[in-house]
Amino acid sequence: MFRRVTFALIAASGTIALSSNIAHADWRDEMPTFRVGLLGGENEADRLRNNECFRVAMEERLGVPVEMFPAPDYAGVIQGLVAGQLDYASLGASGYAAIYLQDPEAVEPIFVSAEADGSLGYIAAMYVRSDSDIHSLEGMEGYSLAYADPNSTSGYLIPRAELRAAGINDAEFFSRTGFGGGHEQAVIAVLEGQYDAGVTWVSGQGNPADGYTRGNLRRMIDNGLLDMADLRVIWESNLIPNGPVVVRKSMPDEAREIIVDYLANQLETDPQCYYDISFGEGQGWQPVDHSFFEGIVAMRRAELEGSR
Repeated sequence: MFRRVTFALIAASGTIALSSNIAHADWRDEMPTFRVGLLGGENEADRLRNNECFRVAMEERLGVPVEMFPAPDYAGVIQGLVAGQLDYASLGASGYAAIYLQDPEAVEPIFVSAEADGSLGYIAAMYVRSDSDIHSLEGMEGYSLAYADPNSTSGYLIPRAELRAAGINDAEFFSRTGFGGGHEQAVIAVLEGQYDAGVTWVSGQGNPADGYTRGNLRRMIDNGLLDMADLRVIWESNLIPNGPVVVRKSMPDEAREIIVDYLANQLETDPQCYYDISFGEGQGWQPVDHSFFEGIVAMRRAELEGSR
Protein backbone atom coordinates (compact mmCIF):
# COMPACT_ATOMS: atom_id res chain seq x y z
CA MET A 1 0.00 0.00 0.00
CA PHE A 2 2.72 2.42 0.98
CA ARG A 3 6.36 2.30 1.90
CA ARG A 4 7.42 3.63 5.26
CA VAL A 5 10.30 6.05 5.55
CA THR A 6 11.08 6.54 9.24
CA PHE A 7 12.85 9.63 10.46
CA ALA A 8 13.90 9.62 14.10
CA LEU A 9 16.70 11.17 16.05
CA ILE A 10 18.93 8.32 17.18
CA ALA A 11 21.19 8.81 20.16
CA ALA A 12 24.54 7.09 20.47
CA SER A 13 22.94 4.36 22.54
CA GLY A 14 20.54 3.59 19.69
CA THR A 15 17.48 4.92 21.50
CA ILE A 16 15.24 7.67 20.19
CA ALA A 17 16.45 11.05 21.37
CA LEU A 18 13.61 13.51 21.88
CA SER A 19 13.82 17.09 23.01
CA SER A 20 14.72 17.08 26.69
CA ASN A 21 12.40 20.01 27.46
CA ILE A 22 9.28 18.09 26.43
CA ALA A 23 7.82 16.15 29.32
CA HIS A 24 6.48 12.72 28.51
CA ALA A 25 2.69 12.75 28.67
CA ASP A 26 0.10 10.01 28.74
CA TRP A 27 -1.17 10.83 25.26
CA ARG A 28 2.24 9.96 23.82
CA ASP A 29 1.69 6.41 25.04
CA GLU A 30 -1.39 6.36 22.79
CA MET A 31 0.49 7.93 19.85
CA PRO A 32 4.17 6.97 20.18
CA THR A 33 4.85 8.07 16.57
CA PHE A 34 3.22 10.62 14.29
CA ARG A 35 2.47 8.97 10.94
CA VAL A 36 2.15 11.24 7.91
CA GLY A 37 0.79 10.02 4.59
CA LEU A 38 2.21 11.60 1.42
CA LEU A 39 0.02 11.31 -1.68
CA GLY A 40 1.41 9.91 -4.89
CA GLY A 41 1.64 12.13 -7.93
CA GLU A 42 5.10 13.57 -7.31
CA ASN A 43 8.35 11.59 -7.30
CA GLU A 44 9.20 10.24 -3.87
CA ALA A 45 12.48 12.09 -3.36
CA ASP A 46 10.82 15.46 -4.01
CA ARG A 47 7.89 14.61 -1.74
CA LEU A 48 10.20 13.75 1.13
CA ARG A 49 12.41 16.79 0.58
CA ASN A 50 9.49 19.22 0.39
CA ASN A 51 7.93 17.78 3.57
CA GLU A 52 11.17 17.60 5.56
CA CYS A 53 10.50 20.98 7.18
CA PHE A 54 7.10 19.76 8.37
CA ARG A 55 8.64 16.57 9.73
CA VAL A 56 11.19 18.56 11.75
CA ALA A 57 8.58 21.01 13.05
CA MET A 58 6.21 18.26 14.16
CA GLU A 59 8.91 16.19 15.80
CA GLU A 60 10.03 19.20 17.83
CA ARG A 61 6.52 20.14 18.90
CA LEU A 62 4.95 16.74 19.48
CA GLY A 63 7.98 15.17 21.10
CA VAL A 64 7.55 11.88 19.26
CA PRO A 65 9.28 10.51 16.15
CA VAL A 66 7.66 11.39 12.82
CA GLU A 67 7.27 8.73 10.14
CA MET A 68 6.62 9.65 6.52
CA PHE A 69 4.66 7.25 4.32
CA PRO A 70 5.08 8.13 0.64
CA ALA A 71 2.38 6.19 -1.22
CA PRO A 72 2.71 5.23 -4.89
CA ASP A 73 -0.82 6.49 -5.53
CA TYR A 74 -3.72 8.24 -3.82
CA ALA A 75 -5.35 4.97 -2.78
CA GLY A 76 -2.44 4.06 -0.50
CA VAL A 77 -2.94 7.12 1.70
CA ILE A 78 -6.74 6.84 1.58
CA GLN A 79 -6.71 3.25 2.79
CA GLY A 80 -4.02 3.99 5.38
CA LEU A 81 -6.25 6.67 6.90
CA VAL A 82 -9.36 4.49 6.79
CA ALA A 83 -7.47 1.70 8.53
CA GLY A 84 -6.13 4.03 11.24
CA GLN A 85 -2.55 3.38 10.11
CA LEU A 86 -1.90 7.08 9.44
CA ASP A 87 -2.48 10.13 11.62
CA TYR A 88 -2.26 12.97 9.12
CA ALA A 89 -2.32 13.75 5.41
CA SER A 90 -2.98 16.51 2.92
CA LEU A 91 -5.63 15.34 0.47
CA GLY A 92 -7.67 16.43 -2.50
CA ALA A 93 -11.37 16.95 -1.89
CA SER A 94 -12.23 13.74 -3.75
CA GLY A 95 -9.75 11.76 -1.65
CA TYR A 96 -11.40 13.09 1.50
CA ALA A 97 -14.81 12.18 0.08
CA ALA A 98 -13.59 8.63 -0.61
CA ILE A 99 -12.58 8.26 3.04
CA TYR A 100 -15.80 9.79 4.35
CA LEU A 101 -17.94 7.45 2.24
CA GLN A 102 -16.07 4.44 3.65
CA ASP A 103 -15.96 5.64 7.27
CA PRO A 104 -17.27 9.05 8.37
CA GLU A 105 -15.43 8.69 11.67
CA ALA A 106 -11.98 7.98 10.23
CA VAL A 107 -10.64 11.51 9.74
CA GLU A 108 -11.47 15.14 10.39
CA PRO A 109 -10.68 17.96 7.90
CA ILE A 110 -9.06 20.87 9.74
CA PHE A 111 -7.60 23.27 7.15
CA VAL A 112 -7.39 24.16 3.50
CA SER A 113 -4.78 26.46 2.03
CA ALA A 114 -6.01 29.88 0.93
CA GLU A 115 -4.95 31.01 -2.53
CA ALA A 116 -2.96 34.17 -3.27
CA ASP A 117 -6.16 36.25 -3.30
CA GLY A 118 -7.52 34.60 -0.16
CA SER A 119 -10.06 32.39 -1.95
CA LEU A 120 -10.45 28.72 -1.02
CA GLY A 121 -10.73 27.13 -4.44
CA TYR A 122 -8.57 26.02 -7.35
CA ILE A 123 -9.15 24.64 -10.84
CA ALA A 124 -8.40 21.73 -13.11
CA ALA A 125 -6.43 22.59 -16.24
CA MET A 126 -6.14 20.58 -19.45
CA TYR A 127 -2.79 20.96 -21.16
CA VAL A 128 -1.10 19.85 -24.38
CA ARG A 129 2.40 20.14 -25.74
CA SER A 130 3.09 23.63 -27.04
CA ASP A 131 3.99 22.22 -30.48
CA SER A 132 0.57 20.52 -30.72
CA ASP A 133 -2.09 21.65 -33.19
CA ILE A 134 -4.70 21.38 -30.40
CA HIS A 135 -5.82 24.77 -29.06
CA SER A 136 -9.17 24.07 -27.35
CA LEU A 137 -11.28 21.37 -25.74
CA GLU A 138 -13.27 21.07 -28.97
CA GLY A 139 -10.03 20.39 -30.79
CA MET A 140 -9.38 17.38 -28.53
CA GLU A 141 -11.93 15.19 -30.34
CA GLY A 142 -10.19 12.06 -31.55
CA TYR A 143 -7.07 12.63 -29.43
CA SER A 144 -5.91 10.87 -26.24
CA LEU A 145 -6.24 12.18 -22.68
CA ALA A 146 -4.31 11.26 -19.54
CA TYR A 147 -6.21 11.56 -16.28
CA ALA A 148 -3.96 11.84 -13.21
CA ASP A 149 -5.38 9.34 -10.70
CA PRO A 150 -8.85 7.81 -10.17
CA ASN A 151 -8.97 9.38 -6.68
CA SER A 152 -7.92 12.85 -7.85
CA THR A 153 -10.46 15.67 -7.79
CA SER A 154 -8.91 17.88 -10.47
CA GLY A 155 -7.18 15.04 -12.28
CA TYR A 156 -10.32 12.92 -12.77
CA LEU A 157 -13.57 13.60 -10.88
CA ILE A 158 -14.17 17.23 -11.89
CA PRO A 159 -12.97 17.04 -15.52
CA ARG A 160 -15.20 14.02 -16.17
CA ALA A 161 -18.17 15.72 -14.50
CA GLU A 162 -17.73 18.93 -16.48
CA LEU A 163 -17.25 17.01 -19.73
CA ARG A 164 -20.51 15.15 -19.08
CA ALA A 165 -22.27 18.43 -18.30
CA ALA A 166 -21.05 19.73 -21.67
CA GLY A 167 -22.49 16.67 -23.41
CA ILE A 168 -19.13 14.97 -23.93
CA ASN A 169 -18.77 11.23 -23.33
CA ASP A 170 -15.07 10.78 -22.74
CA ALA A 171 -15.14 7.16 -23.94
CA GLU A 172 -16.42 8.32 -27.33
CA PHE A 173 -14.98 11.82 -27.69
CA PHE A 174 -11.32 10.94 -27.07
CA SER A 175 -9.38 8.29 -28.97
CA ARG A 176 -8.50 6.81 -25.57
CA THR A 177 -8.16 7.79 -21.95
CA GLY A 178 -5.94 6.40 -19.22
CA PHE A 179 -4.26 7.24 -15.94
CA GLY A 180 -0.82 8.77 -15.90
CA GLY A 181 -0.03 7.45 -12.42
CA GLY A 182 -0.21 10.88 -10.77
CA HIS A 183 -0.18 14.56 -11.73
CA GLU A 184 3.55 14.81 -12.31
CA GLN A 185 3.72 11.53 -14.19
CA ALA A 186 0.82 12.52 -16.46
CA VAL A 187 2.59 15.74 -17.44
CA ILE A 188 5.71 13.77 -18.28
CA ALA A 189 3.64 11.30 -20.32
CA VAL A 190 2.26 14.17 -22.41
CA LEU A 191 5.70 15.72 -22.86
CA GLU A 192 7.02 12.35 -24.03
CA GLY A 193 4.16 11.92 -26.51
CA GLN A 194 2.43 9.02 -24.77
CA TYR A 195 -0.79 11.09 -24.57
CA ASP A 196 -1.94 14.15 -26.46
CA ALA A 197 -3.25 15.94 -23.36
CA GLY A 198 -3.58 15.67 -19.60
CA VAL A 199 -5.41 17.30 -16.71
CA THR A 200 -3.88 18.58 -13.49
CA TRP A 201 -4.46 20.96 -10.58
CA VAL A 202 -3.48 24.63 -10.53
CA SER A 203 -4.49 27.67 -8.52
CA GLY A 204 -6.09 29.38 -11.50
CA GLN A 205 -4.31 32.58 -10.44
CA GLY A 206 -1.27 34.17 -11.95
CA ASN A 207 -0.02 33.60 -15.47
CA PRO A 208 -0.59 30.10 -16.94
CA ALA A 209 2.64 30.58 -18.89
CA ASP A 210 4.45 30.77 -15.53
CA GLY A 211 2.69 27.71 -14.09
CA TYR A 212 0.18 29.84 -12.13
CA THR A 213 0.86 30.80 -8.49
CA ARG A 214 0.39 27.32 -7.01
CA GLY A 215 -0.23 23.73 -8.03
CA ASN A 216 1.37 20.83 -9.82
CA LEU A 217 2.79 22.84 -12.72
CA ARG A 218 4.30 25.39 -10.32
CA ARG A 219 5.85 22.57 -8.25
CA MET A 220 7.32 20.89 -11.33
CA ILE A 221 8.88 24.18 -12.42
CA ASP A 222 10.33 24.71 -8.94
CA ASN A 223 11.77 21.19 -9.01
CA GLY A 224 13.39 21.75 -12.40
CA LEU A 225 11.15 19.20 -14.11
CA LEU A 226 9.17 21.49 -16.39
CA ASP A 227 9.58 24.50 -18.66
CA MET A 228 6.14 25.96 -19.32
CA ALA A 229 7.35 26.89 -22.80
CA ASP A 230 6.82 23.19 -23.55
CA LEU A 231 3.13 23.15 -22.53
CA ARG A 232 -0.04 25.05 -23.40
CA VAL A 233 -3.21 25.17 -21.28
CA ILE A 234 -6.31 24.69 -23.46
CA TRP A 235 -9.13 24.38 -20.91
CA GLU A 236 -9.86 25.34 -17.31
CA SER A 237 -12.61 23.99 -15.04
CA ASN A 238 -14.93 25.86 -12.77
CA LEU A 239 -13.75 26.50 -9.21
CA ILE A 240 -13.10 23.40 -7.05
CA PRO A 241 -12.98 23.42 -3.22
CA ASN A 242 -9.38 23.24 -2.06
CA GLY A 243 -8.40 19.89 -0.60
CA PRO A 244 -8.05 19.48 3.17
CA VAL A 245 -5.41 18.69 5.69
CA VAL A 246 -6.95 15.87 7.73
CA VAL A 247 -6.13 14.26 11.06
CA ARG A 248 -7.24 10.95 12.52
CA LYS A 249 -10.41 11.57 14.53
CA SER A 250 -9.27 9.34 17.36
CA MET A 251 -6.00 11.26 17.73
CA PRO A 252 -5.33 12.51 21.29
CA ASP A 253 -6.73 16.02 21.78
CA GLU A 254 -3.42 17.54 22.85
CA ALA A 255 -1.66 16.25 19.76
CA ARG A 256 -4.42 17.68 17.56
CA GLU A 257 -4.11 21.06 19.29
CA ILE A 258 -0.35 21.15 18.70
CA ILE A 259 -0.80 20.42 14.98
CA VAL A 260 -3.60 22.97 14.61
CA ASP A 261 -1.59 25.67 16.39
CA TYR A 262 1.44 25.12 14.17
CA LEU A 263 -0.49 25.16 10.89
CA ALA A 264 -2.65 28.13 11.89
CA ASN A 265 0.52 30.21 12.30
CA GLN A 266 2.80 28.55 9.75
CA LEU A 267 2.69 31.29 7.11
CA GLU A 268 3.97 33.81 9.68
CA THR A 269 6.40 31.57 11.61
CA ASP A 270 7.66 29.27 8.86
CA PRO A 271 6.76 30.78 5.44
CA GLN A 272 9.17 28.67 3.39
CA CYS A 273 7.71 25.48 4.85
CA TYR A 274 4.22 26.74 4.04
CA TYR A 275 5.31 27.28 0.43
CA ASP A 276 6.94 23.85 0.26
CA ILE A 277 4.06 21.79 1.63
CA SER A 278 1.22 23.77 0.04
CA PHE A 279 2.71 23.70 -3.48
CA GLY A 280 3.28 27.44 -3.85
CA GLU A 281 2.01 30.88 -2.92
CA GLY A 282 -1.02 31.44 -0.72
CA GLN A 283 -2.40 33.25 2.30
CA GLY A 284 -2.04 30.50 4.88
CA TRP A 285 -4.19 27.72 6.24
CA GLN A 286 -7.89 28.44 6.77
CA PRO A 287 -10.06 26.31 9.12
CA VAL A 288 -12.78 24.15 7.53
CA ASP A 289 -15.06 21.31 8.53
CA HIS A 290 -16.96 18.59 6.69
CA SER A 291 -19.63 20.98 5.40
CA PHE A 292 -17.05 22.57 3.07
CA PHE A 293 -16.84 19.30 1.10
CA GLU A 294 -20.47 18.16 1.00
CA GLY A 295 -20.81 18.95 -2.72
CA ILE A 296 -17.74 16.89 -3.60
CA VAL A 297 -18.92 14.04 -1.37
CA ALA A 298 -22.23 13.99 -3.26
CA MET A 299 -20.41 14.05 -6.59
CA ARG A 300 -18.11 11.22 -5.52
CA ARG A 301 -21.10 9.17 -4.31
CA ALA A 302 -22.83 9.65 -7.69
CA GLU A 303 -19.63 8.66 -9.53
CA LEU A 304 -19.38 5.44 -7.51
CA GLU A 305 -23.05 4.59 -8.00
CA GLY A 306 -22.74 5.23 -11.73
CA SER A 307 -19.84 2.78 -12.03
CA ARG A 308 -21.75 -0.10 -10.48
